[in-house]
Amino acid sequence: MSRQSNRTTDSKKMNSELFTLTYGALVTQLCKDYENDEEVNKQLDKMGYNIGVRLIEDFLARSTIGRCQDFRETADIIAKVAFKMYMGITPSVTNWSPGGDEFSLILENNPLADFVELPDNHSSLIYSNLLCGVLRGALEMVQMAVDVKFAQDSLRGDNVTEIRMKFIKRIEENLPAGEE
Repeated sequence: MSRQSNRTTDSKKMNSELFTLTYGALVTQLCKDYENDEEVNKQLDKMGYNIGVRLIEDFLARSTIGRCQDFRETADIIAKVAFKMYMGITPSVTNWSPGGDEFSLILENNPLADFVELPDNHSSLIYSNLLCGVLRGALEMVQMAVDVKFAQDSLRGDNVTEIRMKFIKRIEENLPAGEE
């Protein structure tokens, strides 16, 4: 019985490491294809957005979670369910703004950044910027416009990785005339 459990754990670790290395190869190729880090950051965000737009359907189907009542509940679901489901980590939700429209996700360990050191000539590269796009794209599909950006990054010498999320507005659903 324990032998099967060890295989499952080894398989998950191997899948995680393969994903991390594949992502690293993607970022490396983008750095070769684009002239500056800002353009690479934009491409990572754009790719993440496109992933998020599609990933939300899988998330809603697998998690059976209904509509969140407020931004605080959304933050908890993102941290405790979505990150756990797709990345195997549970970031902490902290640093709420007084108005409750902005918070931070603190990642003690960023799986995308395993095995990574940023070269000196890429000091403005936001290596895991794909995550910002994923969050923005997924939330847009559930009628929430948000601003998502990295506030701290362990790859740049910070103690933790911090993703800052700000609620902008609820997106009104525009149904075609005659449909409800």
